[in-house]
Amino acid sequence: MRAVVQRVSRAQVDIGGQTVGAIGRGLVVLLGVGHDDTEAEAERLWSKIARLRIFEDADGTTNLSLADVEGEVLVVSQFTLYASCRKGNRPSFTAAGAPDEANRLYEWFAERARRDVARVETGRFGAYMDVSLVNDGPFTLCLDTDEL
Repeated sequence: MRAVVQRVSRAQVDIGGQTVGAIGRGLVVLLGVGHDDTEAEAERLWSKIARLRIFEDADGTTNLSLADVEGEVLVVSQFTLYASCRKGNRPSFTAAGAPDEANRLYEWFAERARRDVARVETGRFGAYMDVSLVNDGPFTLCLDTDEL
């Protein structure tokens, strides 16, 4: 499982001109599911994200977690995180999870996050989405469960 995590001051996802999810201060998680991923990877990834100390304290040091700042979360499915550009110029997505299982794990991940965070919003799996955000910092991390 892979995630691009961005610390934001606000973010939203729109589908067909309608906002389907919006948050204030917190994290945007662009989530990619691989074909071998299970709930174990989703749990490990969420546990890492939830504990990341990437928010600034009163001294300006990144020392606070999502819970410490009562942050919100926007989770957006992003199968393109599994793109391979090794051959040619057209990305291959064969490493991405099958849609039904990827959707199940995406929903599982969001529900898991809701156990820890008061406000968790999502996009819509498989939909064409417009994601807008104000990256706070900017602060962006790339996480892969194969490396955690």
